[in-house]
Amino acid sequence: MNIPILYIKSGCPWCTEALSYFSTNNIRLETREVRSNKAFMEQMVKHSSQTKTPTFVHGEFVVADFDIGEFKAALNQAPAVKAQLGL
Repeated sequence: MNIPILYIKSGCPWCTEALSYFSTNNIRLETREVRSNKAFMEQMVKHSSQTKTPTFVHGEFVVADFDIGEFKAALNQAPAVKAQLGL
């Protein structure tokens, strides 16, 4: 299984909240800081068609510009992904 990717921006409070949520739930992921890495920004835009963070990518499952409530709602619509993540 591929490791999920979380695109973040330093100083973004929603990114901090997302990182805390994933850590608390023992979800292993790769974080990519998009302000300091143009290639990561381009990848994020390719996946999500937007430039806001946090953006979570796991295969075809993409949640862009979310708070934790929005992430959980999207996850509830994707039970297979929810199970893969152990949630």
